[in-house]
Amino acid sequence: MRVKTRRNEGDMPGGQGGVPSAASSRRGLHVVPDASTEIVGERASSTGVLLFSAVVFLLAFGLALGAWWAIAGIGVAAISTALVCALLATAAVHIAQQWEKVVVLRFGTFNRVSGPGLFWTFPVIEQNTMRVDTRVRATTFGAEETLTADLVPLDVNAVLFWHVWDAKAACIEVGDFTRAVELAAQTALRDAIGRASVAEVAIRREQLDRELKRVLEEKVAPWGITVLSVEIRDILLPKELQDVMSLEAQAEQRKKARIILMEAEQDICEMMDDMGDTYAKNDVALRLRAMHLLYESVRETGGTVVVPSSFSEGFGDVLGDVAKDVLGKGSGL
Repeated sequence: MRVKTRRNEGDMPGGQGGVPSAASSRRGLHVVPDASTEIVGERASSTGVLLFSAVVFLLAFGLALGAWWAIAGIGVAAISTALVCALLATAAVHIAQQWEKVVVLRFGTFNRVSGPGLFWTFPVIEQNTMRVDTRVRATTFGAEETLTADLVPLDVNAVLFWHVWDAKAACIEVGDFTRAVELAAQTALRDAIGRASVAEVAIRREQLDRELKRVLEEKVAPWGITVLSVEIRDILLPKELQDVMSLEAQAEQRKKARIILMEAEQDICEMMDDMGDTYAKNDVALRLRAMHLLYESVRETGGTVVVPSSFSEGFGDVLGDVAKDVLGKGSGL
C-alpha cells in the first residue's frame, strides 16, 4: 500500500491533460470503467467466426439453389428462395468463444444459456440476447474527498477482481451488471472509510480489503457475480496531515528509545548492586578488579600509567613483595 500526499490538479487521473472532470470533482467520485479484460494486442480475433458464417451462407445458398434447379430450373424465384434459405441458415448457426456464455430468449422469455462452441437457434423465434464474458475482470474504482470517522478527507483508489458465473442472472436480474458492480464497489468503499479513522484506513489495509469483499459478495451474488478480491492501491493524505502523522511517529520512536535506554540502565544498576555486594564482602576481589582495570587501560595503548605509591601498597597483602617491587618500578618509585 502506498500512502501519498494529495497531488495537484494537474497530477490527478482522468480528464484531458490529467485534470479531473468538473462533474467528478463536484460529486467527489472517481470511477474508471473497465468493462473488458482484454487489452490491445491480446483481443480475440473474430475472423474464424465470420469465415464460418460465410461458409454456412454459401453452402446453404448452393444447396437451395441446386435443389431448386433440379426441380424447376434456375430463375429469379430460385435465387430469391436460395438467398432466404442461406440467410436463415446463417442466423440459425452460431459460435461462442471458450469464455463466452450466450443467453437465448424464445418469444421474449428465457429459454437457455448456450456455449461455448457451436450451438443452434430457431430464426425469428429465438434471439441471442447477450454474450457474457465469464473471464476474470479487473475494475479500478475510488472515492475522492471521503470523510473518515475523525473527519479527515481521503482519496482512496482500489481495484476489484470479479467474474460472472451465472450468465442468466447477470442478464435478467440487472440492466448493466458491469456498471452496477463498479458503483456498488465505490459505495462500499466510501461506507467503509466513513466508519474508520484515518489511522485505521492507512494501517489496516488488509482488514479493509476483507470488509469490502464481504460487503460486495452479499451485494452482487444475486446478479450471478463472484468477487474474487478487493485490493486497496493508493491512499492519498493531505500534506498537513502527513506532517502531523510524521511528527507523531517520530515522537513514538523517541519514546520507545528512551524506554529501552531506561531498561538497560535498570539492568546495569541491578548488576552493579550485585557486584557491590560481592566486593563489599571480599576486599581481595576489589583489589584484583582494580589491578585488572589498570592492566586493561595500558594493554591496548602500550603506554605507562603513573600511580601514587599508596596504590601499589594496596596490593602487598594480595601479591606479596614481588608485585610491590614491580608496581613500584612501573610507577617510577
